[in-house]
Amino acid sequence: MNDHNTTSGRFGSVASQGAQRNKVLSNTYRLLALSMIPTVLGAWIGVQTGITAGLTGFMGLIVFLGGAFGFMYAIEKTKNSAAGVPVLLAFTFFMGLMLSRMLAMVLGFKNGSDLIMTAFGGTAFIFFVMSNLSMVIKRDLTKMGQWLFIGALAIMVGAVINVFVASTAFTAVIATLAIVVFSLFLLHDLKRIVDGGETNYISATLGVYLSLFNVFQSLLALLGIFGGDRE
Repeated sequence: MNDHNTTSGRFGSVASQGAQRNKVLSNTYRLLALSMIPTVLGAWIGVQTGITAGLTGFMGLIVFLGGAFGFMYAIEKTKNSAAGVPVLLAFTFFMGLMLSRMLAMVLGFKNGSDLIMTAFGGTAFIFFVMSNLSMVIKRDLTKMGQWLFIGALAIMVGAVINVFVASTAFTAVIATLAIVVFSLFLLHDLKRIVDGGETNYISATLGVYLSLFNVFQSLLALLGIFGGDRE
């Protein structure tokens, strides 16, 4: 009888953990979808008003990094409260504004709209692939996060250097590396949710959103460099 109760208890515990993981994953996807609305709104306002047009060079980098890290700190502080979701959505609006300068530049190409849709489609494809891989890969990917973090830091340092160098070739290299690193970051973060390593859907959404944002921005940069039609 005791063995039966123990087995039943273990089964119930596993089922409960599975339900919790599914809930976090479902809430993450819902909030991620919702976060696209303020992102698009911020990007549209930025393109229409040109409010970020003057944020070039070192000043633009300071505003972006200061705002992004400030918001991320606030999200982590409020992720367990009712303010967590509004702060995250405010962050995605800010990121949309910051993206608007690149969007405006790409829209200056004759095929700008096509390039944006191609970047969007490419990002959606990468998300589809990584989300499915996170469900079928059995190996623990936790250690991979340390290497990806180092890669992200290297990309950030390279981006800072390129502000002063302003090299198109260097920009292409950084964008290519960013696509690889943040695609793997996407897999890593989704796998953590599936494995139960991430239990807060606001933190989970933040990680997935940042990976998708960087993949989209990098794809757009590459498409603009190699596929932009100025005629």
